[in-house]
Amino acid sequence: MKQKVVVFSQIPPEIQAKLEQQYNVVYIQPKPGDVNQQILQHAQDADGMIGAGRLLNRNNLETATKLKIISSVSVGYDNYDLEYLNEKKIYLTHTPHVLTETTADLAFTLLMAAARKVTYLDQWTKQGQWQRTASETQFGVDIFGKTLGIIGLGHIGAAIARRGFHGFNMNVLYHNRREKLELAQGLNAEYCDLKSLLQRSDFVVVAVDLNADSKALVGAEELALMQRHAVFVNISRGSVVDEQALIQALKNRQIFAAGLDVYQKEPLQESELFKLDNVITLPHVGSATAQTRQRMAELAYHNLVDALQGRVPRYVVNPHFK
Repeated sequence: MKQKVVVFSQIPPEIQAKLEQQYNVVYIQPKPGDVNQQILQHAQDADGMIGAGRLLNRNNLETATKLKIISSVSVGYDNYDLEYLNEKKIYLTHTPHVLTETTADLAFTLLMAAARKVTYLDQWTKQGQWQRTASETQFGVDIFGKTLGIIGLGHIGAAIARRGFHGFNMNVLYHNRREKLELAQGLNAEYCDLKSLLQRSDFVVVAVDLNADSKALVGAEELALMQRHAVFVNISRGSVVDEQALIQALKNRQIFAAGLDVYQKEPLQESELFKLDNVITLPHVGSATAQTRQRMAELAYHNLVDALQGRVPRYVVNPHFK
């Protein structure tokens, strides 16, 4: 009898086909009925689950008595109840590294677009307001040779730093729970505390994992330390930043601009951010290229198969349980 796999989000057709050849596959349907009810129903005899973007926890996994693995098609895993999965000895796997460069590309896109008022000027031009030479209201800020502060020098943070250092001759500062000499190597990157980084940086990019230490890491007090011409970029998780404090800082022109891909509540709807002309709001698309999403799905597929065939998957979030 084939093992059962529950697919709880969209995955590429090729990966679906591979799964269907090997397993009894059930798909969670987002429109008809309650999603949590579907998860409860289908998880009760599932051997594995694969997908992304769903909150999976004690409440909707309580029937999953056979479950061996949840294979997440993502690098972040804050929407999974890791404590419960450890308790039940269920593998949680993710897809790090394959999205590093793509996400770093997007971070630098946000940095440049916010600095040069790209979205604002696009609308300004389309609305027929280009009737004379651009004035100070349309001016952006320079990027080349400025100071780039990275909060969270992991693989993505280091990739952003490389773009700034090698491409734009930027001075690189970074703040982390500990020094990352191996990642900072070749960048002349200076390790400093958060306060110093915020005070000295022309551009601040947040690239930390969401954990107990990073939740609400940047609030009103931290934003007040930044320079008035500074640009703030967040591609990590929305909960790292006090969103209301950021809105106030942007409204008051306390900082020059922001570029955001993540929010405290997603999807972002009816937000005060939409009324501001000095912020760019993207719909959590850090890894959203066809090639990267394909590689992520393939890695998640291999993680799943490894666990279902009795092997330890390569990218286990909770490797300490036996």
